[in-house]
Amino acid sequence: MIIAAANEDLANISNTLVYSAMAVYTLAFLAHIAEWVLGSRSKVGRTAAALTATAGARTGAPAVRVRGKQAEGAAPGTAVLDKPAIVTRGAAGAREVPDGPGAAAGDEKGDLYGRIAVSLTTLAFLLEAGGVVARALSVERAPWGNMYEFSLTFSTVAAGAYLAFLLAGKNVRWLGLPLVTTVLLDLGLATTWLYTESDQLVPALDSYWLWIHVSTAIFCGAVFYIGAVTTLLYLLRDGYEAKVAGGGKPSAFTRSIMERLPSAASFDKFAYRVNAAVFPLWTFTIIAGAIWAGDAWGRYWGWDAKEVWSFITWVAYAAYLHARATVGWKGRKASYIALIAFACWLFNYYGVNLFVNSLHSYAGV
Repeated sequence: MIIAAANEDLANISNTLVYSAMAVYTLAFLAHIAEWVLGSRSKVGRTAAALTATAGARTGAPAVRVRGKQAEGAAPGTAVLDKPAIVTRGAAGAREVPDGPGAAAGDEKGDLYGRIAVSLTTLAFLLEAGGVVARALSVERAPWGNMYEFSLTFSTVAAGAYLAFLLAGKNVRWLGLPLVTTVLLDLGLATTWLYTESDQLVPALDSYWLWIHVSTAIFCGAVFYIGAVTTLLYLLRDGYEAKVAGGGKPSAFTRSIMERLPSAASFDKFAYRVNAAVFPLWTFTIIAGAIWAGDAWGRYWGWDAKEVWSFITWVAYAAYLHARATVGWKGRKASYIALIAFACWLFNYYGVNLFVNSLHSYAGV
């Protein structure tokens, strides 16, 4: 009786921490919005737009920013405050485009809100991680025995991966706004439609393989998500660069956003490295699942829906990596395959669990 009461208290603490994390993530979302809005009004943001318009009209290519002096082709009196590194486009073509100055666009107030957003994201991550730990203590097992717990842990790991990149000195603050938005949507879905009371596992799931197989699947999904967001931004930025290089005139709003993002080449390189790094771990996830299936059901592979879609996801990412090594498929074509691969991962998680009869359905939602 005492243990049951203690477990119920821990479950309530977990719920409180999760809702607190959602509130803080909301504040982080607003801070990221403020960073972008204030950055668009900054001197650097206006200079970037002026350089793009003037240089694009004269040469058909984006201008290169030069610190502390007027750039060639810029309007008289236009001072440039930042000097991003020049990178070469990863796909076919010879365009060389500088990375943008970031969401804050070099504006001190915008940068302040960006740092506040990162601090709030860190606090929300700690609260959510605390909720995951409290959930694990309340059920006395790994906290990913159903879709609610999986979703909760997935968003925690995604936020943790983003913060780890920042801690490692990677320039990924551009990921903050889409990440926080996605985490809020994931937590909203988990707490409203997928919520499941704390309970023990069915015998087939009560195995140490739950810690190994599912934890690696969650980590892979979180990193694949970062790769998918980066790939989508690559496609948007690449289209923008191609339009400017062709003499097109994007709208002021489009320039305000795109000129502050990294170049298409930087996005392309980062997405490839992220997906390539986690692909071997996804391979291990499938192998671990097969070994667990052999222990639980007496066969390693039975073409269950979850197994099939895990394999389809593996094939899709393998095709993406192969396309990246093929000259004619680098860039946009390979990126489309990467997005299809992540869509397969999402369907494997949501679609199979909710709409397809599967041996994995015994975990419930």
